[in-house]
Amino acid sequence: MTNKCIIQTDQAPKAIGTYSQAVKVGGTVYLSGQIPLDPHTMELVSPEFKEQATQMFRNLRAVCEAAGGSLNDIVKLNLYLTDLSNFTLLNEVMATFFHEPYPARAAVGVRELPKGALVEADAVMVLG
Repeated sequence: MTNKCIIQTDQAPKAIGTYSQAVKVGGTVYLSGQIPLDPHTMELVSPEFKEQATQMFRNLRAVCEAAGGSLNDIVKLNLYLTDLSNFTLLNEVMATFFHEPYPARAAVGVRELPKGALVEADAVMVLG
C-alpha cells in the first residue's frame, strides 16, 4: 500500500465536503479545488473577480506551503471560471503569484462553482 499523507492547514478554507485540502503520495501532492473563501469566515472575500482570484491563489499557496512546497512547485494547474471573459484578468492576477517557467495549465468555463464563486483552482505539485 502506498503511503499517503493528508495535508491540512488553517491558513486555507476548511473542506466543505468529503475531501481533504491535499493528499501527498511520495513527492507528489494533489491539491483539491480552492475557491476564494476567507479561511476564517468561510465566506467569499468579494463579489469582484480580481479579489476572488487573488484570494483563491492565496488559499492555494497556503496549502502548498502546508505540504512543504510553494506555488512554484506546481506542475499542473486547472482553473475553472464561470465567465471566460475574465480570462485576461485571471492571467494578470496569476502573474503576481507565479514566475516562469509556468506550470502546465487548463482554463475551463463552467456553469457554476460552490458558494457562488467566480473562480476555482486545483493543482498537482511535485516536491524535491
